[in-house]
Amino acid sequence: MHKETFVQYLKYEKRASEHTLLAYETDLNQFSDFLKQTYDLTSISKADASQIRAWTVHLLTQDISTNTIHRKLATLKSYFKFLRYRELIKRDPMQKVIAPKKGKRLPTFIHENHLHQLFDEVDFGTGFKGQRNRLVLEILYCTGMRRSEIIDLKLENIDYASRVFKVAGKGGKQRLVPFTAFLERNIEAYLPLRAEAFPSVTINNLLLTDRGKPLYPKLVYNIVHRYLSLVTTVEQRSPHVLRHSFATHLSDNGAELNAVKELLGHSSLAATQIYTHNTIEKLKKAYKQAHPKAERKESYPPIVAKKDDEDSQS
Repeated sequence: MHKETFVQYLKYEKRASEHTLLAYETDLNQFSDFLKQTYDLTSISKADASQIRAWTVHLLTQDISTNTIHRKLATLKSYFKFLRYRELIKRDPMQKVIAPKKGKRLPTFIHENHLHQLFDEVDFGTGFKGQRNRLVLEILYCTGMRRSEIIDLKLENIDYASRVFKVAGKGGKQRLVPFTAFLERNIEAYLPLRAEAFPSVTINNLLLTDRGKPLYPKLVYNIVHRYLSLVTTVEQRSPHVLRHSFATHLSDNGAELNAVKELLGHSSLAATQIYTHNTIEKLKKAYKQAHPKAERKESYPPIVAKKDDEDSQS
């Protein structure tokens, strides 16, 4: 009962996306299954701190990453905070739970030359489907939009005069994201194909499926994965990798961190700071290549301490 009320709260009061709602429900269902199997407990709201810690240990033994565990614990934190605020529980068990230490994980991104190869050399075709696929990739990379944001992008959200997208981000927060003349021309080339393929469509989403419906998450993922596989061998080839690439390339080319934060729609600068990683790696590489004391193959021979005279005579 409490779980359903919490989900409704996220949906209608917090205006969480379908993707977020699914993640929260999945986490709560997994914790509920653990409680039933391990403690014969049927209500999540009655769980205590020791049971939550036990679930954390269980997840660690399943080789689940600490990042994923942090997200699942964040779900429980939001859930119990909601119950406490509504006075449905007396104590919040999450106050006695410490999440496992999270290892630093740098974001995966696609190198600029590989993306130039994608847009300059790959043949997308001249029909609606090919141009739609190209536009999906270009918008994700050129604006840093999230997958949910590009799916929800409407025709009226394109301001051609100012050349900006009006993007509805997390929690319904809106931001303005500029786009280039190059992207504008490709949108203008796509729109007649969209109208020709679906002359009677009333949906105002910019990007449509092959049947004239709004895009859905799996289709966006499949498009990105298919085309990135043509130009790169990185393990992760998802829409979010293009968002990482957008932010990384901005940072590499001198964009101020606050500007990157606003373009991405981050609420905290701390979430954006990770995109300075590549700039730091370049500095390290330059140091190793140029400094005489840096680590090289032709490094100085090790210094061997001389033995005392007494030792040498013995």
